[in-house]
Amino acid sequence: MNEYDSARMADVLAPLGYTPTDTVGDADLAILNTCHIREKAAEKVFSELGRLRLVKEARAARGETMMLAVAGCVAQAEGAEILRRAPYVDAVLGPQTYHRLPEVIARAVRGAGGVLETDFCVEEKFDALPAAQNPAHPSAFLTIQEGCDKFCTFCVVPYTRGAEYSRPVAAVLAEARGLVERGAREITVLGQNVNAYRGDEDGEPVALAGLLRRLAGLPGLARLRYTTSHPRDMSDDLIAAHAEVAELAPFVHLPAQSGSDRILAAMNRRHGTSEYKACIDRLRGARPDIAVSSDFIVGFPGESDSDFAATLDLVRAVEYAQAYSFKYSPRPGTPAAELPRQVPEALKTERLAELQALLGEQQAAFNQSCAGRTFDVLFDRPGRHDGQVVGRSPYMQAVHMDGGAELLGEMARVEIVAGHANSLAGRIAGTARRAPDVRGAA
Repeated sequence: MNEYDSARMADVLAPLGYTPTDTVGDADLAILNTCHIREKAAEKVFSELGRLRLVKEARAARGETMMLAVAGCVAQAEGAEILRRAPYVDAVLGPQTYHRLPEVIARAVRGAGGVLETDFCVEEKFDALPAAQNPAHPSAFLTIQEGCDKFCTFCVVPYTRGAEYSRPVAAVLAEARGLVERGAREITVLGQNVNAYRGDEDGEPVALAGLLRRLAGLPGLARLRYTTSHPRDMSDDLIAAHAEVAELAPFVHLPAQSGSDRILAAMNRRHGTSEYKACIDRLRGARPDIAVSSDFIVGFPGESDSDFAATLDLVRAVEYAQAYSFKYSPRPGTPAAELPRQVPEALKTERLAELQALLGEQQAAFNQSCAGRTFDVLFDRPGRHDGQVVGRSPYMQAVHMDGGAELLGEMARVEIVAGHANSLAGRIAGTARRAPDVRGAA
């Protein structure tokens, strides 16, 4: 979602004459777009700001100006502290206010910096964003839902992104159509709790499954994905869509967080392991070739050896294609940060290593099982070596293959010749399928 937000900030700034630069020393405006999920996020922001301060001072010594802004979730949570500790920062914007960038920049110039803009105005934000003009990446992101009402005890999202908000169906379809017209072949729809999507269409609610069916009908769109989901919102109609919508990738990211019912209750996850496994079974019943990824937290306050063993048991039972796993780290203002029986850091590290070893084995086994299969691969970037291109399989694996630049942005049938720990190797099995020309399509 931060990648999507950064791209939209560039769209907002384009009418002011700003264009992106890869060289920070050339920047008239540097925006640090931040995430508050990972450990010590705020301290990393201040470290990066210290580096940018030196660049700003060097430009000033040459008679050039440079504005510094901090955006995103750390800005929302730590805005006043950022301005106190880093008074050279010109503006701080929360994730729901970046559509106001032109106004904020003007205010910072007039008032010599220190602008704090952290109101929650998600509906106003999407209404105010301009239509994107630049070519789209072959695999594009599209935010359809923001915020979360689940209030997991470890999570800061409800406090930095606000309550759940779903964009209207017509607005989503219009942006998706624009992405396809500008070159996107694959769209990943985004939300903090994306399968809680309830968009309005002519006064009637439309759930994620209905939206995906509408998106699948766009000419030129080859593949759809969605992330991130909550097990409680994995509805029957969404599971049915995996069986019935050909464009929907056979891949679901469904965070479990723990395999212990006691820890899940302490996390306020609102599901148990039996419900989670039943959901996986329903998905695999609808789409036998579906693959699943997940998120796990180890060392949540009060996690015992038996709780951790239950997480390992869940992983063995489900067999994941991929997964993300982290040590629990307290987030200021969240209920879990105040819980007793915080797990020692050394024990968290030990448990994380054991979990990641098991998950790594499962990912390598899944990748190796793909050898000999043929996939539709969307090539979206050149490889590290000359004459090599890289794309994504339906299962989100990186696929490396010998090929020329003419494949970039194209979907091709690829025979997988080898599965490695973190990627696949392939070769062309058929002719690349070019997108139809949908420019100007209704």
